[in-house]
Amino acid sequence: MSQLTTSASNKTVKKPRDVRGFWRVLLAVVAPLPMLFMGIYYLISPVDGDAPFAETVAATAADPGRFELMQWLQVPFFLLIPAMFAAAWVSRRTAPRLATADGLFAVGGMSAGFFLLDGVVTPTYLVVHDGLDASAVEKFADAVEKQATVQIGSLLFILAVTFGLLLLGIALWRSKVAPAWMGIALAFGGFTHPFMPGHLAAGAGLVIAAIGFAGASYALLHSANDNFDLPPLQR
Repeated sequence: MSQLTTSASNKTVKKPRDVRGFWRVLLAVVAPLPMLFMGIYYLISPVDGDAPFAETVAATAADPGRFELMQWLQVPFFLLIPAMFAAAWVSRRTAPRLATADGLFAVGGMSAGFFLLDGVVTPTYLVVHDGLDASAVEKFADAVEKQATVQIGSLLFILAVTFGLLLLGIALWRSKVAPAWMGIALAFGGFTHPFMPGHLAAGAGLVIAAIGFAGASYALLHSANDNFDLPPLQR
């Protein structure tokens, strides 16, 4: 009996690896990237986002390399979902109800928008790159935009960017986990984006929103692992 007791006591309990620091730093790195890249996208674009189809085709034909780069700049935009989550997460303890409500609103709307909307390859780029008939592709693009699912996705996407980021910025400001001006930058950059006149102003607004998202990065990098999440459980 004593030998069994001694044997059991000599067994070492293997502690699970604590990866909270990895997730905390990863979210901090990710948070400002999507809006930063999209801001650069708008700043280097030679046309406005709502430019006529023929004008965009002509601009693409004049500088196809630029538009190919613009496609790649849009790729990190899917990171906006974890970026929104990061902003809500760092605000949840000192502004719990607001962070929860706007987190659900922003992340939910953005998720639906990503699922229902087109990808980064635009019809105008395909006209130039693959020599497609411009009038036929324009009719196809117009028909796609009139589909109910696409219209719903567009609406949810716009609401998530405008009111979702506005509320996330307010939550970040009220939580006091980052400098107040960073929360204001997030609220301002997101809410004003659809109303900015021209692609340069729109790009500048998104860069401001990226600075606001860096407030979540600031909070995460200045947070202890215990404040970020519970430690792993031992089995």
